[in-house]
Amino acid sequence: MRVGTRLLTAATGERFRFDAGCFCLELLITGGPGPYQRYEILHEPADLARWLKGSRLAEVAPLSGDDIRIQPAELRRIKRLRDTMWSVAKAVAHGERPSSADLEVLNDSAEPPPRPRLDPATGVRQWASPVTGGQILGAAAREAIELLGGDRVERLRECAADDCSLLFLDTSRPGSRRWCSMQRCGNRHKVNAHRARRT
Repeated sequence: MRVGTRLLTAATGERFRFDAGCFCLELLITGGPGPYQRYEILHEPADLARWLKGSRLAEVAPLSGDDIRIQPAELRRIKRLRDTMWSVAKAVAHGERPSSADLEVLNDSAEPPPRPRLDPATGVRQWASPVTGGQILGAAAREAIELLGGDRVERLRECAADDCSLLFLDTSRPGSRRWCSMQRCGNRHKVNAHRARRT
């Protein structure tokens, strides 16, 4: 499975592949406020360190446990940013303006991100070690600011299924992606449309 594509489990137990399209939206699948609390997986810094190994940051360069150092206070700030991004991204996906307070959370979180480097001995790309929680926070916040303030903001979507609220960046060439996953919501839509035509 490609880095950044996650295997998720729905409340029904159904498993499906999901690609959020960017790191700041990928972070949303780790939990969130209100109804998303039941999906919470970031209980301690080690949980985030494990999750990051399959994230889009690992697409740039591999991440190992020795490279990542996250403090509990940093994890709390990352979760606050994530919870805020749920509100901001949902508002934008529905053509609404996010609250000023939410945008300030993004702005205040935009710390310097991790630094990529080339290993002088091998020429292999890696992250300058250690990667801190503050740098993870900065990577997500800066990407969110670039997304929301740039041309790609029009491709920020919420899954079109009535019972799904996953948010993603439509990276398809035509820009016509409607579903979190064709394997799940897209397929259910096809089945329902087929049944409707037969009746």
